[in-house]
Amino acid sequence: MNHPSIIQGGMGAGVSDWKLARSVSVQGALGVVSGTALDIILVRRLEQGDVDGNMRRALAAFPDQSVADRIIKTWYRSDGTSETHDFSNVPPRRLDNKPETAKMLDEIAVASNFVEIWLAKEGHDNPVGINYLEKIQLPNAPSIYGAMLAGVDYIFMGAGIPLEVPGIIDAYSRGEGATFQIHIEGAAKDEITQGVFDPRTVIASPPATLKRPFFVSIVSSFILAVTMLTRASGKVDGLIVEHHTAGGHNAPPRGVLQLDNKGEPMYGPKDTVDYAKIIGLNVPFWLGGSFSKKESLSETISQGAQGIQVGTLFAFCRESGLMPTLKRKFLETVRAGTAIVFTHPSASPTGYPFKLGVLDGTLSESEVYKKRTPLCNMGYLRELFKTPEGTIGYRCSAENKKAYVKKGGKLERTDEARCLCNALLANIGLGMKYASSYLEEPLLTVGTHLESLKELIQQVGLDYSSKDVILFLKSKGTVGAKI
Repeated sequence: MNHPSIIQGGMGAGVSDWKLARSVSVQGALGVVSGTALDIILVRRLEQGDVDGNMRRALAAFPDQSVADRIIKTWYRSDGTSETHDFSNVPPRRLDNKPETAKMLDEIAVASNFVEIWLAKEGHDNPVGINYLEKIQLPNAPSIYGAMLAGVDYIFMGAGIPLEVPGIIDAYSRGEGATFQIHIEGAAKDEITQGVFDPRTVIASPPATLKRPFFVSIVSSFILAVTMLTRASGKVDGLIVEHHTAGGHNAPPRGVLQLDNKGEPMYGPKDTVDYAKIIGLNVPFWLGGSFSKKESLSETISQGAQGIQVGTLFAFCRESGLMPTLKRKFLETVRAGTAIVFTHPSASPTGYPFKLGVLDGTLSESEVYKKRTPLCNMGYLRELFKTPEGTIGYRCSAENKKAYVKKGGKLERTDEARCLCNALLANIGLGMKYASSYLEEPLLTVGTHLESLKELIQQVGLDYSSKDVILFLKSKGTVGAKI
């Protein structure tokens, strides 16, 4: 297989949407959709009126039209607009959801992932990928099935050790359902909790077989790479070796966490990957995190890599789902040389370091963060834990502090925790507005390396395209050419 040399990062939620992924894939690089919160994104797009009709058009291609019709009937608002923010509360997933609720959530998960991939692949034959977070346990199985139903070509997963995912992909490709283990904090090894997803609970007549996409694991160390290649439940077709300078969630430093004088995690020699060892694993790999210089592509290939994964340059291009006002505001700070990226050790409820693009009016500012009443109403990043009574509980460090501590959470984890679920949706214009008139505020995440972004906008301007990014990375053609 002639794998692409440039992979566009799967930036969630909805920044790497179908429009960006399609524009990148059409040009011969690998466009990647973010699989994070696609179910809620579909619902909110429909509630905003689906003005361009793309959600309903893609749902018209869904294999079970009774499911598509039910979703449209339940969530579509003909009077919705981009100014609509009084969204419905979709119930968070739980292992003990009532059967009718569980079925509804599975239908939305399958259909939303189908919709995003179907639109990203429309009108061309080039491959398209999707990126998931292992930390988001409960929706991943039906989400993966929905993407495969639409013919996704690559599945990427990071933010954890997704040993079971290759086996799930294999099961779906054979037309079977899948079981998977669910991590429960505090549960003993002999108390394994299993999740089950059977396509027949969503689709009346599922396909007998599905195309098996390539599975690429996102890793941050040689040890993790070896673990995935030797212990995964199926074939790992490739690796993205991601440096801790990448945007979004980063792997914690190895050893005891120490902070520098800025309050950021300190990374050392143990966190540096020996790429020569990765070459010895004899599997295609790409390098991510600060590999967006003009020379990065040729250098990485000459050193044995398949190519590079690039996120930040694509995040701010014209086709990305990020709100135009946020794009321009941050790009102006980059051009002025005043942009700040802070690796926050505790902003994410996952406990992983998370990169914040510091920007006025966003949750990167302490004053803005403190105005929000802590609550968890979406639940993607909740931690499942065993209660003293032996049942399964759900907690999130971004929820009400007293509730979190009552559930056994440590108070210190709540001090700086941001609700990433709501903030990332606010980034793409889908933030919820409450009865109190509070509108969820955005929170940008970008990579540390901004020199390439500054060089690109100096050449092209603040409004640039995905084609400009690809030309920049290949250093061929005229940067600034329009699609």
